[in-house]
Amino acid sequence: KCDSCKEIVYRAEVDRAGRVCPRCRYPFRISARERIASLVDEGSFEERDARLTARDPLEFKDTKKYTDRVKAAKKATGLEEAVLSGTARIGGHPLVLAAFEFGFMGGSMASVVGEKLTRAIELAIQKRIPLVIVSASGGARMQEGILSLMQMAKTAAALHRLAEERLPYISLLTDPTTGGVTASFAMLGDVIMAEPRALIGFAGPRVIAETIRQPLPEGFQRSEFLLQHGQLDLVVERRELRETLRVVLAFFAGPPSQPAP
Repeated sequence: KCDSCKEIVYRAEVDRAGRVCPRCRYPFRISARERIASLVDEGSFEERDARLTARDPLEFKDTKKYTDRVKAAKKATGLEEAVLSGTARIGGHPLVLAAFEFGFMGGSMASVVGEKLTRAIELAIQKRIPLVIVSASGGARMQEGILSLMQMAKTAAALHRLAEERLPYISLLTDPTTGGVTASFAMLGDVIMAEPRALIGFAGPRVIAETIRQPLPEGFQRSEFLLQHGQLDLVVERRELRETLRVVLAFFAGPPSQPAP
């Protein structure tokens, strides 16, 4: 059943459409590996820093130990952390790519996530190639306390170095992109694009409505609303993302160093 139009749709139809509702074009959430496969030239992605994994310096426990939550997330996703990063090509253009896995504790930004993103940025500087980050996150990982919050400043500082080197950063926002991720690297792109109907903001709409005690505008915090109010450069259908990225990369980098497949 589609979360948007509430129509019953066949899974095979949804899969053929790239995990998009064939009735209303609503993009379902997809995994980091699915995202990367949909964007890059076939076989071009080479993962980096795959073995980095979370520690528990605060020995945090709520209803469950933090270490148990991380183990469960690893088992559910097959990943070591909430972001996949590495090098790839799109239309023959080399780039550094990082994609969030929302299924790993809500794509939350922890110390390892911040470290992997910072290493990805530094790799783009080292190789003199563009950076693309695909965000899908609920924000900072509260189980790591200040260690998670400091990743906001850490990634922003690394992106400042990238900007000083005059290298392009393309930020792709997907549903949802919220909290500390929105308040740091996600909104710092030279080009900021989003999928249709993605929730993008800091606090959620319900929290805001309860705080200001006023009804919110229709479509508030959705990507189309942000585009209308100058917060985004583009809203792009999933089926058009790869070609759009190729065009943007060509604008910044010129002809590809390898022929497009």
